[in-house]
Amino acid sequence: MSVLEMKVPSPGESISEVEIASWLVSDGDYVEKDQAIAEVDSDKATLELPAEQSGIITLKAEEGEVVKVGQVVCLIDTSAARPAGTVAPAAEAPKAVEAVAEKVAPAIESKAVPSPNPVNEKTSYASGTPSPAASKILAESGISAAKINGTGKEGRITKQDVISAMSAGISADAVQGWGGTRDTNREKMSMLRRKIAERLVSVKNDTAMLTTFNELDMKPIMDLRAKYKDSFAKSHDVNLGFMSFFTKAVTEALNLFPAVNAQIEGNEVIYHNYADIGIAVSSPKGLMVPVVRNAEQMTLAEIEKEIKRLAIKARDGKITPDDMTGGTFTITNGGVFGSMMSTPIINPPQSAILGMHNIVDRPVAINGKVEIRPMMYLALSYDHRIIDGKESVGFLVKVKEMLENPERMIFGGKDPLQVLLGL
Repeated sequence: MSVLEMKVPSPGESISEVEIASWLVSDGDYVEKDQAIAEVDSDKATLELPAEQSGIITLKAEEGEVVKVGQVVCLIDTSAARPAGTVAPAAEAPKAVEAVAEKVAPAIESKAVPSPNPVNEKTSYASGTPSPAASKILAESGISAAKINGTGKEGRITKQDVISAMSAGISADAVQGWGGTRDTNREKMSMLRRKIAERLVSVKNDTAMLTTFNELDMKPIMDLRAKYKDSFAKSHDVNLGFMSFFTKAVTEALNLFPAVNAQIEGNEVIYHNYADIGIAVSSPKGLMVPVVRNAEQMTLAEIEKEIKRLAIKARDGKITPDDMTGGTFTITNGGVFGSMMSTPIINPPQSAILGMHNIVDRPVAINGKVEIRPMMYLALSYDHRIIDGKESVGFLVKVKEMLENPERMIFGGKDPLQVLLGL
């Protein structure tokens, strides 16, 4: 008998332990090489653990157990024969890819990665049993398992099945009330959530955080987007959204106010000669902040493509710690959830974060007359230890000026006529 010991790989630098969030297979199951067998939580991300070889698996760790990087968590008997009646996934994979892609592609405009198990076409929606990870997402989203077609072993509903179904438009079940009882449920916080809680508390305790506000007239950006969005999408194969404009405006403002792009390390201030912009995106695991590297060098199209790539990775649970480390400034958009105003918390070790909010038609004074304009409140939270009020307010005003005059983004925040006149 040939037995392979599967050890926990290192998810990233400085991570020494992880938590087994859920096993996607059962003890004694036959697993295929590269099949996802477990989900593990680190203090930075949730990752899938793939089988290194095909064979019968023996689990050596429990769900919820914290294990060290390099620790053996399961054994795979690679000499075991594949059970009779099952087919190697290579023979069925093309059908699985084609079936899943047809469902998901229209929703996200890109091919989705299917489950490594072949689709069981004989399994009905109601007969699938969700995996622990899938059950959690179904419960949080209010979706019935009966609506999901399981593609796992013997029709089991996997996490990817739920994500693909949600992308294709399956919505939550309509209920009369929410059936409240006197019962309570206790759930252990994941390692990722515990780390987030720890970092947020440390920010409040260890920084002199202050927030300044301004309002933004979105009409120039909305008019520009409406005029060019079709040709932009045709030319660059990506939609033109608001986030690329905000990211570009932020990078130009950071160049003018370098302290907003800096961070404190001991008794020193580190100034960055680049802008790695963290973009807060929603995922089934909660809010994550992947980083757009060297955003100051990118065009609007390049920014949109990178944000889309990272958002899809976060949504599909493929985001890695490397995708979320090293940012110098963060943008968060609470407006997509309906937030009118907030004071965002700094993402350490950064020193500032920009909060976007919802766009509301409001009466404003334009050239002495009252007009109805699409307005957005902006909030900049910053560490007052290294960023003075003059710099924070100046930074936010500069972002506002560039977004209300998009052509200024081309000229480093200056009016085009000033550039022409050499002023």
